[in-house]
Amino acid sequence: MSETVAISTARGSVGAADPDHAPAAQDKNGTPASVVSPPEQNPADSRSTGPIPVAEGAPHDLTPPSEPAASDVAAPAAIPPATEIELKLLVDADRLADFNDASVIATHARGKGTRKHLKSVYYDTPARTLKRNGLTLRVRQSGARFVQTVKLESAGDPLRRGEWEASVPSLAPDLALAMPFVPEDLRPDLERDGLGAVFTADIHRHQRIVDLPTGTIEVAFDHGVLKAGDRSQQVDEIELELKSGSPSTIYDMALRLGEHGPVRPSIRSKSARGYDLAADAPPAAPKPRKLRLEPAVALDDAFATILRACLYHLLQALPAAEDGRDAEGIHQLRVALRRLRAAFDLMQSVGPLSRLESLRSEARWLAQGLSTARDWDIFRKCTLPGIASACPSIGGFDALGEAAEQRRTEAYRKVRFVLANRRCTSFILDLGAWIETRGWRSDVPPESLGQLAEPAANFAQRLLSGQHAKVLKRGRHFKSLEPDQRHRLRLAVKKLRYIAEFLLPLSGPRKAAKRFADKLAGFQEELGAYNDMATTAKLLAGLGTASLEGGHAGAAITGWQAHAMVGGEPRLRQAWSDFSRTKAPWLADAEA
Repeated sequence: MSETVAISTARGSVGAADPDHAPAAQDKNGTPASVVSPPEQNPADSRSTGPIPVAEGAPHDLTPPSEPAASDVAAPAAIPPATEIELKLLVDADRLADFNDASVIATHARGKGTRKHLKSVYYDTPARTLKRNGLTLRVRQSGARFVQTVKLESAGDPLRRGEWEASVPSLAPDLALAMPFVPEDLRPDLERDGLGAVFTADIHRHQRIVDLPTGTIEVAFDHGVLKAGDRSQQVDEIELELKSGSPSTIYDMALRLGEHGPVRPSIRSKSARGYDLAADAPPAAPKPRKLRLEPAVALDDAFATILRACLYHLLQALPAAEDGRDAEGIHQLRVALRRLRAAFDLMQSVGPLSRLESLRSEARWLAQGLSTARDWDIFRKCTLPGIASACPSIGGFDALGEAAEQRRTEAYRKVRFVLANRRCTSFILDLGAWIETRGWRSDVPPESLGQLAEPAANFAQRLLSGQHAKVLKRGRHFKSLEPDQRHRLRLAVKKLRYIAEFLLPLSGPRKAAKRFADKLAGFQEELGAYNDMATTAKLLAGLGTASLEGGHAGAAITGWQAHAMVGGEPRLRQAWSDFSRTKAPWLADAEA
C-alpha cells in the first residue's frame, strides 16, 4: 500500500531513459520495510478541486498539485515536480485476496493485472534528517529495474504528496540525483552524515487497472513484511492511486470495496510504519498544522481547505488511537473531530445543508466512542502519578493504578471496536468524497449560492464576531457562575478557539490576532483543568475506591484536587479577565 490517501498527477522522473519504463509501474512498486543494511545487489490527469492548505510548522512550503512548483524545494526546470494521489485500505491478511472478486473490480478491471515482487530499502542519515523534514528516500527493485524515489509529505491534504523518481543501477542510493529535491539548508547535513539503510520492505503486489465513469484507478494488493533489524511487521493493504479523472473516484472505489468486506482507510505510509518499527516506537499523533488562508480566498475554496485539513488531521491520528500506547492518539483524534464539527458549524451559517447534518451526527457518534478512553488516559498517566509522587506516605496508589489500568484497557477495547466498525469507515470515506466533489454546492439554497464566491474574509468576521459575543455573554458575572454554566461556557470557548484557528488569519492584523489567540488558548486551558478535576471525581466514584485497597489513595486524590480547585480559582478568574479584555482583532481599532 502506498503511504497516504493521495491522488496523483504527472509523476516527475529523472535518470537514464528506459524504453520499457512506464511511470505507473515505477509508481506502484510497493513500499519496503526496514533493515540496517541494504540487501545484496543482484500521469494522471488529476482534477484539482481547490487550493491545498499550507501549514505553519510544515517542514517547507508545498505547492498545490495543480500549480507549477513554487516551494523551497527548488527543482531544476528539467525535473518537474509531481503529486501522488492515493489512499490505503487496511484489510485482514486472510481477506486480502478476496477483494479481487469484489464486483467493482470484476466489472471494471481491464484484465487480470500484473504481479510483482518489490524489494525496497529506505535510507536516511543517523539523525533522521529526511524524516524530520517530511522527506522519504527509498530505492526499490522490481525485477531487473531499480528506481530511486523521493517523497515529500503533504501539508494538510489527505490525498496528495510530492513524488520524484529516477532510475538507478542498484539498490544503493544516488545522493546526487536526490539533491535537487532536498531543501538547500538540509544538503550539507546529508553530504556530511551520509545515508544508511533504516529498514526494508519485501512486498508481493498484484496490480490492476480499474476504469470507472469518473476516473481510472490503479489498485495494488500488497502483502509482505517490513523489517528493521530483528523486528518485523506484516503488511496487508489495498492501495488506490488515481491515474486520471476526479479525485473523488478514489473514495468511490474505496466505498465500493467496503461493501465487499471490512476495510479501514489509512494515510500512514509504509515509510512511517518502517521508521516506527526501526525505533520501536508507537505511531505518532501530530497536532494539527495551522492554516494560512490568503485574505482574498473565496469562501468555497476556504471551506475545501479547512475540511481537507480536518480530515487529514483525523486520518493522522487514527493509527495512534488504535495502537493505544501513546495517549496523544485518542486526544488528537478527539480534537480532529471537534475541529471538524466546528467547520460544519461554519458551513451551516451559509444556509441549511441536509448532508451536513448527517456528517455532524456521525462525527458526534465517533467522538462519543472515544471519550471514556481519554478520561482514563488523563487519570492514569497524569492525575494519579502526579499526586502519588507528592504523597509518598499514603498507601494504595498501586492498587488504584491497577484498577484504573483495567478500566483504561476496557475503554481502548471499545475504541478499537468503534474504529473497526463499518460505520466509521463509511463516515470517513463519505466525508472525503463530499470534500473532493464540493458536495455542499448542490446543497446550498439557490439564494445563498453567491456567497460561496465572496471573499472568505467577510464571512470570517461575521462568524468570529458572533461566537465571540456568545462567549462573552455566557461568561458574564464569571465569579458567580455555577458548574453547569461554566461547562456551557467551556464548550462555547472551545468552539470559538477552533473557529479562530481557521479564520483569524483572515480577520485582522497578525499581532492582534496572535494576542487574541494566546489569551483565548490560556483561558481554555484553565477551564480544561477545572473540568478534568470534575471528571476525576466521577472516575473515582465508578471505581468504588472506598471498598478497595486504593481507598486511601482515592481519598487523597479527592482532597488534593479539591484544594487545587480552590487554589486554581484565582488563575481561572485572571485568565477570564485577560481574555475578556483583549480587543478582538477584527475590530477597526484593534492594534496592529
